[in-house]
Amino acid sequence: MALYVQKYGGTSVGSIERIEAVADKLKSFHDAGHQLVVAVSAMSGETNRLIALAKGITESPDPREMDVLVSTGEQVTIALLAMALQKRGIMARSFTGWQVGIKTDSAFMKARIEDIETDGMRKVLDAGGIVIVAGFQGIDSDNNITTLGRGGSDTTGVALAAALKADECQIYTDVDGVYTTDPRVVPAARRMEQVTFEEMLEMASLGSKVLQIRSVEFAGKYKVPLRVLSSLKEGNGTLITMEEMGSVENPVISGIAFNRDEAKITVKGVPDIPGVASRILGPVSDANVEVDMIVQNVSDDGTTDFTFTVNRGDYKKALTILNNVSNELNAREVSGTDDICKVSMVGVGMRSHAGVASKMFKVLADENINILAITTSEIKISVVIAEKYLELAVRALHTAFGLDAETVTG
Repeated sequence: MALYVQKYGGTSVGSIERIEAVADKLKSFHDAGHQLVVAVSAMSGETNRLIALAKGITESPDPREMDVLVSTGEQVTIALLAMALQKRGIMARSFTGWQVGIKTDSAFMKARIEDIETDGMRKVLDAGGIVIVAGFQGIDSDNNITTLGRGGSDTTGVALAAALKADECQIYTDVDGVYTTDPRVVPAARRMEQVTFEEMLEMASLGSKVLQIRSVEFAGKYKVPLRVLSSLKEGNGTLITMEEMGSVENPVISGIAFNRDEAKITVKGVPDIPGVASRILGPVSDANVEVDMIVQNVSDDGTTDFTFTVNRGDYKKALTILNNVSNELNAREVSGTDDICKVSMVGVGMRSHAGVASKMFKVLADENINILAITTSEIKISVVIAEKYLELAVRALHTAFGLDAETVTG
């Protein structure tokens, strides 16, 4: 008998029929003698509907009241799933975040979990029941309802598993695991049986949408075995673990991530003196714009060109800021573009294999793809290229590094 925490996303509980299917799946685990705690999202589209209602009242809704509003989506799902299980003769109890005792800080709309009470859940489990918890939400020290940010139900699931010392946290979604890259871009992409937390963290931060990055961080910190599975079809999914596969089997590259939401800004001809980077990026940071990749070039005339990337949604804001301070910077020109993307190769195998970067650059050169910026870490190489070459680049790299499946997935 094992204790599993299972999380079901909005697509998995998006209709009465799918809630009934989840109830059938839970019954099979329960009948096999396993203990179950289930975290669920709102039904697909419900959170967006609630946000639209708020926007119909005001363009700048109060964050506290927004959390009160959007947290109701999960409350609907937990009640319906509990009813579906009770119809099948299984004791089930639903709990909102505050009822189950998920304590958070007071950062409305992006709260972080600080503590979870387990006594109430243990009582239901010990009585042979299934615990159903509203994902994405908690309560602060002043008894205010809080939410964890979009995708926060993943974090709820992992946090519950950590608090209960569960045998495994299983994230059920509309994909059947973690793939070497997006199968919609590369049909020959294959599902990975296992991936390390390090690799999954990099892929989540670089654009892979399978798991919310905070949930991976939480799982890694508390050593919670994490598995990604499909709620729509059977399979073993992908296990995310602290352990690497054996060195003989360990591939150099595990996966290729990409992000289309990138923009690039270049400040040309600023004095090449100490502190210039701070003078450029300081005003951008003060406006809560997150900077990603940075490239600085030195010229012979004592000036430098400074290039950095930001999220595409922050592009116009950052460009306006730098245009406004360009005279203060003594810059010759400020320019930018939002038709770029980032392509990244991830793999713990890079640690023991030289020449990965040079091979990547050659593959792109052979396809006449120009690299605009490069950044590296111990297990990652990222390049910025023109967005029009994204799919070509990903397909070429996927094949060159031996990631294609023997048979096309689909």
